[in-house]
Amino acid sequence: MSSDPNPSCDIFCAVIDNLGDAGVCWRLARQLAREHGWRVRLWIDDPSPLEKLAPDRQTIPVEVQRWQGEFPAIQPAAVVIEAFACELPTTYIAAMAALPQQPVWLNLEYLTAEDWVNGCHALPSPHPRLPLTKYFFFPGFVAGTGGLLRERDFAADCAVPHAGNFIPATGHSVPPVPKNGCPEVTSTLSEALEISMFCYANPALPILLATWRDGNEPVRCRVADGLPREQVESWLGEPFPVGSRHTRGALELHAQAFLSQDGYDRLLAACQINFVRGEDSMVRAQWAERPFVWQAYPQANGAQHAKLDALLERYCAALDTPTAAATRAFWQAWNGQGDIAARIPVHWPAFRAALPALAAQAPRWARQIAAHGDLAANLVKFCQSKL
Repeated sequence: MSSDPNPSCDIFCAVIDNLGDAGVCWRLARQLAREHGWRVRLWIDDPSPLEKLAPDRQTIPVEVQRWQGEFPAIQPAAVVIEAFACELPTTYIAAMAALPQQPVWLNLEYLTAEDWVNGCHALPSPHPRLPLTKYFFFPGFVAGTGGLLRERDFAADCAVPHAGNFIPATGHSVPPVPKNGCPEVTSTLSEALEISMFCYANPALPILLATWRDGNEPVRCRVADGLPREQVESWLGEPFPVGSRHTRGALELHAQAFLSQDGYDRLLAACQINFVRGEDSMVRAQWAERPFVWQAYPQANGAQHAKLDALLERYCAALDTPTAAATRAFWQAWNGQGDIAARIPVHWPAFRAALPALAAQAPRWARQIAAHGDLAANLVKFCQSKL
């Protein structure tokens, strides 16, 4: 075991999936530096997403370096994290092999709830030519995986909507669901159902918008900037710039400004349902302890459906039969399984009626998946055993 309590760490990130890769790598780098005292360099081929995701990054003890073109001749860190199989520079790998002590080399994998992860987590992969070993580090929802990213002192700030923006309050715990948050679907609401919308391009979105528009319940949907806002703009048939509001029937649409990671956490805590996508926003929605709907990253061969079904299997295990059935049906329709045009209007009312049960389950689920330790702490422990 290393005698250095504050080892150096190089994290390599290639921004290929919108902002997800950058978001995950920044969260990990920030947590390793803040909570564990590691000396972290983040090598990222496009640092520009961090300007929006982490506007306070200059106050965080993480050195951010652009990774483009010919890589500089530097001494590798004691711990090297290759995020999402991004392939390290060949010169850097050669420098790793030349060190008197082999660095701990990790491939931080994508998150999945599939069962096979338990058997692959922390497996070694010796380099075919050099005296180096790479270990596969899998995030996960159960014991035997790396766990999920969650800051040691994380608690979703209470946030309230005001003048189209979310203003954080001073609370230090996850706020309770608003009193009118999840009433029975047949009741009359004086306040709109608060929903956040963050998705990939999704053919189900226009159908869901029309369902909300034509429904009897007021719905306030806060639409993320980028692909979601552009798709809503196309559905409206008129400009939908950031900061604007449009009303169609029972539906009120708000075009949200781009939020930092901390601001997005507050938005999730302020809403009653969160539509999320990919990895980072999905994990944060679970820490917010709110009902959520996940869109898996679409893949040409339909591989995302196995990931979706695996998460549903775990997430629905403790739910009653009607709630589990409504959740499965709506999530699957949202992810393009079956006849979307027919399924979305049918399955939304059942999912809406299940919200009280889902809201009650959310804190229990968050405690369950947090019980296996957070990813950064688990990673530190693993590396310390190898240094």
